[in-house]
Amino acid sequence: MKLLYISLFSLSIVLIHAQKDPNFVGNRSTIVHLFEWKWLDIAKECEDFLAAKGYGGVQISPPSENLVIHLDSVGRPWYERYQPTSYQIISRSGNLDEFKEMTRRCNNVGVRIYPDIIINHMTSGDGVGIDGSTATASTKSYPAVPYTWDNFHDTCSITNYNDATMVRNCELVGLKDLNQGYEYVRGKIVDYLNNLIDMGVGGFRVDAAKHIWPSDLNVIYSRLNNLNTDFGFAENSRPLIYQEVSDYGGEAVKREEYTPMGRVTEFRYPSSIGNVFQGNDKLTYLVNWGPGWSFMPDEDALVFVDNHDIQRTGGDQILTHSNPKPYKMANAFMLAHPYGQPRVMSSFGFTDQDQGPPHDDNDNIISPQINPDNTCTNGWICEHRWREIYNMVAFRAAVKGTDIKNWWSNGDQQISFCRGDIGFVAFTDGGDIDQDLNVCVPPGTYCDIISGDLVDGKCTGKVVEVREGSVARIQLGYNEFDGVIAIYTYAKL
Repeated sequence: MKLLYISLFSLSIVLIHAQKDPNFVGNRSTIVHLFEWKWLDIAKECEDFLAAKGYGGVQISPPSENLVIHLDSVGRPWYERYQPTSYQIISRSGNLDEFKEMTRRCNNVGVRIYPDIIINHMTSGDGVGIDGSTATASTKSYPAVPYTWDNFHDTCSITNYNDATMVRNCELVGLKDLNQGYEYVRGKIVDYLNNLIDMGVGGFRVDAAKHIWPSDLNVIYSRLNNLNTDFGFAENSRPLIYQEVSDYGGEAVKREEYTPMGRVTEFRYPSSIGNVFQGNDKLTYLVNWGPGWSFMPDEDALVFVDNHDIQRTGGDQILTHSNPKPYKMANAFMLAHPYGQPRVMSSFGFTDQDQGPPHDDNDNIISPQINPDNTCTNGWICEHRWREIYNMVAFRAAVKGTDIKNWWSNGDQQISFCRGDIGFVAFTDGGDIDQDLNVCVPPGTYCDIISGDLVDGKCTGKVVEVREGSVARIQLGYNEFDGVIAIYTYAKL
């Protein structure tokens, strides 16, 4: 009996670790959130850009059918995607066949797909889904699943975040709260997720996990299939699980309740990195970046500079694309530093926080158009196509598995460090850097991948000459466009 217990315990440890593994191909190590992109546009982006630049996976918008909402101010808001009416695979992003084509084409070029899944709740109002499924929130009736009144928690509002039972059993902003403790509800959710796994996804972002009992999530996760080997996943691979749990401290629900089952979104990260790169904290303090800043352990954390929620409602601490220089610097630091599993945001422009993606007169999402310089038009921001970000994605892939060494600081707003003997970065947010530093890479001429690209053996930006002993004169002006310089062995001329 004791041996059986030990075996089961060991198996549970293996599964827990596996559910934190993104199942990337090779040294890829970054996720990008292509917020509200269409499935076939994502497939094309995987083939044309993401694979070549070293991105490992894409977080996609919820694929399940959602309530169609019309607002007088903005038309169809982005958040309608977070109000499911069924678990059918159809949305503004595309239908079932297009979803299957996306997973096939992206996996074929080594880019994984991670759907955002809505399993905490259904809708807050009555209406019809994008494929005609009805939703009657007043009676908690969703016949396309089907769910009825008996499958939900009692009707109540969350008014006290120091009451964990209320947070998990009451309704988040009026959204009808499913009872995942019921076997029937668990079964419907498991069927939905296993259907996605069968179609080639590599894992899931679990929306509103904070509002679901961890014990119920654990049961659901334990019943998920292994990843489908037809899409290049290794035998017995488990889906990546990363759970949305906003824990800033001081509330009843703790992020540590969820880390035994998968990664958790580290919501203390965006405000902290935003404060640093907006000058409210010193760069020199980044020397102990990670758990030293009250973050979760490295293997538990999904990290990000911003996301689709906090770029709208996060306040002045949050950096977004609207403040490009410090935003690029923060992303470059996130990608250069080994802490956590990074996710890059890719947005559309908006003037109202409820505004949905770019669309035509019939509410069809408009595809991004790509400029010769890799940037996007048609209302899309495409931060993942900014040179300072995509080149650091490649940098991160190249230095994967190496540690930080040769940390240098002027004691204030200038820092630099190496990643093993492969890469070097320097940042200034105050004053000019002009001095010799040990950059760790072998002697030679290197292209600064922040100011330019290495194209046909030539650098379109600044170059750095590394002398014997891996010493280089690093010159980086405070008033320069980016405030970062980065070199690595794959950008050697």
